Amino acid sequence: VQLQASGGGLVQAGDSLRLSCAASTRTFGSYGIAWFRQAPGKERDFVAAINRNGGMTTYADSVKGRFTISRDNAKNTVYLQMNSLKPVDTAIYYCAADDKGLYPTVNSDYWGQGTQVTVSS
Repeated sequence: VQLQASGGGLVQAGDSLRLSCAASTRTFGSYGIAWFRQAPGKERDFVAAINRNGGMTTYADSVKGRFTISRDNAKNTVYLQMNSLKPVDTAIYYCAADDKGLYPTVNSDYWGQGTQVTVSS
């Protein structure tokens, strides 16, 4: 599975962005998808995940109520809608896919290249 993350950019605090993760596979519906982020000098942290059919989602506490993950299996794409962005959200955002378990983890095999999100105060 090849993943292509896009949609990052430079925004001000309080603004919104929508990230996309497009997958090149005929079996997209077999994969749970997750977003992780990594700030400079820090570890890669979990942000949000969605299961294969989109019926289950989970979020990091730091983004609950502000971020929404969704998927369109017909378009082989997962989205991360990010509202009320804060400077602490600044990071490179990566999407990951896994066909094992409910959601991907940091040990999953398939990763996108990352998209930079910068939030200025």
